[in-house]
Amino acid sequence: MTENEKDMHQEEINNTENENSMPDINADENMSGTSHMNNELEEVGELEKKDQEIKELRDKYLRLQAEFDNFRKRTAKEKLELMQTAGKDVIISLLDILDDSERASKQMETATELQAVKDGSQLVFNKLKNSLFAKGLKEMEALHQPFDSDLHDAITEIPAPTPDLEGKVLDVLQKGYYMNDKLIRHAKVVVGK
Repeated sequence: MTENEKDMHQEEINNTENENSMPDINADENMSGTSHMNNELEEVGELEKKDQEIKELRDKYLRLQAEFDNFRKRTAKEKLELMQTAGKDVIISLLDILDDSERASKQMETATELQAVKDGSQLVFNKLKNSLFAKGLKEMEALHQPFDSDLHDAITEIPAPTPDLEGKVLDVLQKGYYMNDKLIRHAKVVVGK
């Protein structure tokens, strides 16, 4: 072999050794930047997942808000309807008493017996009272009770006839009432001092 051939042969051996010692840039695992690209792809995938979750949560939030608005509007409408028809049951129960009062009024025009008129009026009054009590109305017992500003309105004070009636209700000018155990009207009273 000539000197020139030896040099070429040596150069081929060196090139082969260099190729073996150098990483293969075409191989995926040895490519520089692939792990970086993989990380970027994973991050992009995670961002897309997070964006999807955010969209789902936003949608869920908007739906809940809309449901709450509908609930609020519905309850406001029901409350308004209830307020408009709250007295309906009481009014219906009073219609019979109104009819009885009209009949009694006609009878009074032609009645000759005073006792019959009194009895008829008392029947109508009792029917009215029983109807209201059936709906939850209750009279307040105030006479000879200690004065309570939460329950009574003092119209005037007068000297107590006996010392044990001082600070107590001596007379009831207007009765107080409860509706289902809730005070709806204070009693107007005269108090002993």
